[in-house]
Amino acid sequence: MQGIIFADFEQASAAVLSFLRERFGFDLWMVTRTEGDDWIVLQREDHGYGIAPGTVLRWADSFCSQMVQGRGPLIAPDSNRVAAYADAPIARQVHIGAYAGYPLRRADGSLFGTLCGIHPAPQPDALIQEEPLFILLGSLLSSLLDAELRAHEEGRRADHARAESMTDFMTELYNRRGWEQLLAAEEDRCRRYGHPAVALVVDLDGLKRVNDQHGHAAGDALIRRTAEALRRAIRAGDVLARLGGDEFGILGIECSRSEGEALLARVRQILHELALPASVGLAPREPAQGLLAAWKSADQAMYADKRARQSAN
Repeated sequence: MQGIIFADFEQASAAVLSFLRERFGFDLWMVTRTEGDDWIVLQREDHGYGIAPGTVLRWADSFCSQMVQGRGPLIAPDSNRVAAYADAPIARQVHIGAYAGYPLRRADGSLFGTLCGIHPAPQPDALIQEEPLFILLGSLLSSLLDAELRAHEEGRRADHARAESMTDFMTELYNRRGWEQLLAAEEDRCRRYGHPAVALVVDLDGLKRVNDQHGHAAGDALIRRTAEALRRAIRAGDVLARLGGDEFGILGIECSRSEGEALLARVRQILHELALPASVGLAPREPAQGLLAAWKSADQAMYADKRARQSAN
């Protein structure tokens, strides 16, 4: 890899995985992201295991979770001789004879994911002599990752600033064009780094009735009140947009499933407190499908909520 300049973490990771494949000879090398109990494959060099990018495994089942907790070594030429690895649930799901893993951490010490490899057959004990090189490569990837994440946070702020021109005149929220632009930009970050995210869709109940009975000025006031209520419910950094006449979208940035449920509860609570009848749908981003699919699923969940509310009334 001497003399090669890498454009980003993704390209550097691919080169490291290819190098480790040549150096160690393992059938599978991966760069992964941990998020709650999810273990997400971001990149892989696969020669027999059939693992695709975007695959989600259970973190607690993995050798890597044991390694990160200090229960097993970074390199195990014969993983069956390491109790923590032999007893790990993944050892009963996948044939593993040798393992190597290193934690990828941010500058603050928090765990991002792992650089890891497995092979179906045990390897010579001399493989342990490669540990300093393996640590060096993992440390370099961690440093590059942290710098890139900080740069992408600046990029996210720039995306939001550019989208400020795409606002809805009545509510001063992002309009549909701004929403779609920010959704696409965030999807790229989610795909690269395994960030979690959720989409919510909120649809006012009875706006047409308000317009018909009290006039469009009353309907416009209802829309503005709803926009202000939703501003109070979301977290700093989340995206809030008016998608149409009576429909709003919320994009929960780096938002786990549990945080998304908490966001949904806040939205429903504040709408109830302010007597703003609305139907709400939530969907988390699934790594294999993306944010556009999450938005569509949230829209379907909103309509299911609306039907349930109408049946109850």
